[in-house]
Amino acid sequence: MKYVNQAGWDRIVRVILGVVLLLLAFSNIVSGGLGVLFIIVGILALVTGISGICPAYMLLKFRTKKK
Repeated sequence: MKYVNQAGWDRIVRVILGVVLLLLAFSNIVSGGLGVLFIIVGILALVTGISGICPAYMLLKFRTKKK
């Protein structure tokens, strides 16, 4: 990719976090409103971890990946 603002460790943490949150929500360990929140945050973490681009980092002009 042309523009990646996350380091490798940051991406790995996000993918693991996303998978764990989605597993908790879809296995009904966490349900209700918190389960919906876990799904939203899990998908967001998974997508940003796979793509390597974090929109919040862009807004804050922050990056964990060294140039």
